[in-house]
Amino acid sequence: MSLNHVRPWRNIYRRKSRQIMVGNVAVGGDAPISVQTMTNTITTDVKATLDQIIRAAEAGADIVRVSVPDEASAKAMKEICRESPVPIVADIHFHYKRGIEAAEAGAACLRINPGNIGSEDRVKEVIRAARDHDCSIRIGVNAGSLEKHLLEKYGEPTPDAMVESGLDHIKVLQDNDFHAFKISCKASDVFMAAAAYQALAEATDAPIHLGITEAGGLTSGTIKSAIGLGNLLWMGIGDTIRVSLSADPVEEVKVGFEILKSLGLRHRGVNIISCPSCARQGFDVIKTVEVLEQRLEHIKTPMSLSIIGCVVNGPGEALMTDVGFTGGGAGNGMVYLAGKASHKMSNDQMVEHIVEEVEKKAAEIAAREAQAAE
Repeated sequence: MSLNHVRPWRNIYRRKSRQIMVGNVAVGGDAPISVQTMTNTITTDVKATLDQIIRAAEAGADIVRVSVPDEASAKAMKEICRESPVPIVADIHFHYKRGIEAAEAGAACLRINPGNIGSEDRVKEVIRAARDHDCSIRIGVNAGSLEKHLLEKYGEPTPDAMVESGLDHIKVLQDNDFHAFKISCKASDVFMAAAAYQALAEATDAPIHLGITEAGGLTSGTIKSAIGLGNLLWMGIGDTIRVSLSADPVEEVKVGFEILKSLGLRHRGVNIISCPSCARQGFDVIKTVEVLEQRLEHIKTPMSLSIIGCVVNGPGEALMTDVGFTGGGAGNGMVYLAGKASHKMSNDQMVEHIVEEVEKKAAEIAAREAQAAE
């Protein structure tokens, strides 16, 4: 019996959308919500760009976007797309020819902005290149670069203006019998983005790419993205996400997975449940969690770990986790396995022991899943 069956208040009913392919990654329909990021290297520095893509993929990124600002970058895309372990989205602005070149170079998807890609005839040429090279398209509406006629009509960027821009561009693609597209309508203002995405979700069945654009630095951007994306995902809106941070792209991937994990929409790696600590703690909780987060990064199997400083909430939290440790007295605490008290462990040896127990449990879960799949 699933947890959602016994606890219906945990259910999230995802909006029904069409499914498209971005390379070998399904987006929309009943596919898992994919996590994206974007490189911030100079694209013509192929080695640095590929290194960043590989690190992002190792952190769990399903798709990576790469900017193609000029012809030299478009040429570099051929090697980047060939060597990348994940599908590459070419980020196209201002010059439609870069989109054509990126499709020819092997991009799995073209991100084009209706506000700056050019005339409808130029968009048609990009569509033709995408179709010829089995490449999907993301319509990327952004509050900061809306078409001039929409700004004149609405007076300023608004949710209605963003949705109108997106639907106009959807019509162009559909009129050209192109349906392998997804759409986003990003804004740095959480309220504007949320309103636009809700209206867009009602107006189209296209897969939706979620993002709060230019969200800020690691801390502020994480909070803004968690609020904006979290609320939309909770409503069932969103098929693929990108957290936009002024930080290492790997951090964007980590935050993306944490947002999905917190809503039970996707699980990857160890979910650490830990207390903020207080005078009752039997060990240094903050330092311990910091070390464990680093030591357990290699675990990809979804599982849970509770690290609680004292017996007020520790035993209760441990009942619901795969592995747990609760602080006690006299320099030791209690190890819990599968929700049951197992044995005491010295605080000094606790980190190494927990890593071993988590690795052992992860291996058991992985073996059980592999056996079930046979």
